[in-house]
Amino acid sequence: MKKFHLLFLVFLFLVSPVFCQKGKLQGYIYDATNNPISDVTITVQGLTSLSNSKGFYSISIPSNQKLTIVFSHLSFKKATLFLTIQPKEVVDFNMVLNDKEEQMGEVIVTANNKKRIQGILTMDAATIKNIPGANPGIENVLKSLAGVNSNNELSTQYAVRGGNYDENLVYVNEVEVYRPFLIRSGQQEGLSFTNTDLIQNIDFSAGGFQSKFGDKLSSVLDITYRIPTQFGATMEASFLGGSASLDLISKDKRWTAVTGLRYRNNSLLVNSQETQTNFTPSFIDAQTAVNFQASSKWKWSFLGNVSQNNYNYEPLTRKTNFGTINDPKALLIFYKGQEKDQYRTYFGALKTIFSSSESNIYKLIASVFHTLEKEHFDILAEYRLGEVDATIGSENLGEVTFSRGIGSQLNHARNDLDALIATIELKGLHDWNKNSVEWGVKYTRESIRDRISEWEVIDSAGFSINRPLVFPLKDEPYAVYKGPLVPYQAVRAINFNSINRFSGYVQWSCKANVGNGLVWSNVGIRTQSWQVSGGAVSGKQLITVSPRVQLTYKPAVEANLLFRLSGGFYHQPPSYRELRDHEGAVQPNVKAQQSIHLVVANDYMFTLWNRPFKLVSELYYKSLTDVNTYTIDNVRIRYAANNEAKGYAKGIDLRWNGEFVPGTESWISFGYLKTEENTNGKGFIARPTDQRLKFAMLFQDYMPNIPSVKLYLNLVYNTGLPGGSPSYADPYLYQNRLRDYRRADVGFSKLLVDKNSTKSYKKWANHFQELAIGLEVFNIFNNQNAITNTWVRDVYTKTQYGIPNYMTTRVFNIKLNARF
Repeated sequence: MKKFHLLFLVFLFLVSPVFCQKGKLQGYIYDATNNPISDVTITVQGLTSLSNSKGFYSISIPSNQKLTIVFSHLSFKKATLFLTIQPKEVVDFNMVLNDKEEQMGEVIVTANNKKRIQGILTMDAATIKNIPGANPGIENVLKSLAGVNSNNELSTQYAVRGGNYDENLVYVNEVEVYRPFLIRSGQQEGLSFTNTDLIQNIDFSAGGFQSKFGDKLSSVLDITYRIPTQFGATMEASFLGGSASLDLISKDKRWTAVTGLRYRNNSLLVNSQETQTNFTPSFIDAQTAVNFQASSKWKWSFLGNVSQNNYNYEPLTRKTNFGTINDPKALLIFYKGQEKDQYRTYFGALKTIFSSSESNIYKLIASVFHTLEKEHFDILAEYRLGEVDATIGSENLGEVTFSRGIGSQLNHARNDLDALIATIELKGLHDWNKNSVEWGVKYTRESIRDRISEWEVIDSAGFSINRPLVFPLKDEPYAVYKGPLVPYQAVRAINFNSINRFSGYVQWSCKANVGNGLVWSNVGIRTQSWQVSGGAVSGKQLITVSPRVQLTYKPAVEANLLFRLSGGFYHQPPSYRELRDHEGAVQPNVKAQQSIHLVVANDYMFTLWNRPFKLVSELYYKSLTDVNTYTIDNVRIRYAANNEAKGYAKGIDLRWNGEFVPGTESWISFGYLKTEENTNGKGFIARPTDQRLKFAMLFQDYMPNIPSVKLYLNLVYNTGLPGGSPSYADPYLYQNRLRDYRRADVGFSKLLVDKNSTKSYKKWANHFQELAIGLEVFNIFNNQNAITNTWVRDVYTKTQYGIPNYMTTRVFNIKLNARF
């Protein structure tokens, strides 16, 4: 293995550069009915070109600068394209022009060929706002991608290519953001950190990413908030909450700011579940991004966020029917008690950018994240497991006629956490001789104060059940039990710990001509050192070194085909959550999990039905060592806090996207994944995120004769995850899978006011630039998806039944959007 590592390192650096200087923009121009338009004038910086009889155009344009390209025709509305192109780059862009009666608005795009070369997927912020989902936003759309899996519509968490929720990097304006520590169910989460009202760019990589993107095993989500060019405001209101944003700019245009407020109430969704509740959540946050142009070489920016999630939950009753037609059963539960949780987070980041020249840029970033979390509950659940009267015509049809099991369950928690994470980072970018070098150094200090006190008592037919692995069941309750009475589960711990981390990276990028083709290469290496201390623990100083490489080949300069090979070593030094074992104790010497990535990809752009399409296929393999095994209950991850396993993940991701409907982007995704782990040589078994098959479709459409009426469809199918087993079960003895996850959300919208059109409106409409009303139907086919199982005992047969805990049913929502 050591020889392989050495050869791999040598191979990473055997790449050489050559470069070259203008770019080309080409494509087809159509009308709304998909007919080619000839004699369209394309103008950019005094250069002009005309489309031919087939609607095709081609124009050479300057590179490395933002260009304004205008498409004009006497019979159609003028359209404008903003584009930055790289030297010798060919950008394919097909334009749909609209006549004066059927206007679709101005077209604004950003070239993403550089991201395409790096294997980074870019998404349109406007599309993300429109796609329906129980938790709308970026994560909602990510779950429609191949390789990104989730079976919980109430959660914004996602797993990528066999990883878990803690293995994903999320950046906003180059600053890493964090998720709450104590969240255990999706309905507690409330709002994601990212505010879609403020977003300009969204980049996502599902693996094989560059060294500059940090120390996680699975994925990178890189978000940039917009810098306003004029005053603007937006507002949204629905049955699930509301939001508002404001764009500000000073007269001299040196100061700009975007600010957003959001409020969320999940009652509509939670009340659609089988458990009847008194549910009063309150999720609210405020964000702002302020920019100041001090001079032509110096910029300053600030990103701030304050959020508060209050989760007050009082379950009342529940009835779940299960079994078969011939043997129907039902679970009846009556609850007492309540849960009161509170999550408050404060985040601030200050960034300054100094450009000593166009080829030398330095960035200094400092940030602080503070979270105060409280999870308090006492809930008693008294249940009856019974047989259901299935006799047609019976007065008691559907009612429980005979109880096979009676019991109760009492859950208690008093968990409190106070975490403060402070970072400072220095980064640099240098272009010389048409090579590019990026580097960075970072220091992070994490200070954690954590109190865990939770237990569970289970009573079955008057007998208190002890922990099966510690006190194995014999013939109780028929035989006399001799032993201590202890809770079924209990965790008590107080941890005051600090983690100091130092990390750094350097990477080199270049482009080379190889015959008629082009080769882009990126070679980098990053390292991190950390130590855990505080309380009664003192860990060793641990270190990781992670070399990585990307190679992209384009067979010909004019070709629309790319081949990409990427991989390297990816380490994930443990966070506080990964250091805490099942008993709540901190294990300070847990090593970083290691994953060796190998990704082979093909990116093909083509024209079909005279419209642009792209097919991306990726084969991947991950070799996992020093694996820190875990269990997942809803969205709560509990680690073993050791490195006693190894594993692998392999699969294929396919994504076909393009203009299935002229002027709109849609896509179809398919993924196959297999991931397994081997703990202490016991053999390979499925990991908790082993979601074998994935199919998803995101589709946008509009009425050709009334383009202001639009439809959005978000459809996801995932095969069942391993899970739903009793919490005490040994995974090597008990392997169970949840049922397949099937969900379709659909949205309809009608644009009432559009000031970009030539239509005249009444006076009240003059206050709006855009006004739209929409109807959303979540889970339109009313599928029953289960997230976990509730396990109850049959006192007569000693059988345990796993009763599914179903997610949300069909829900209707009305939404109003306005832009001023």
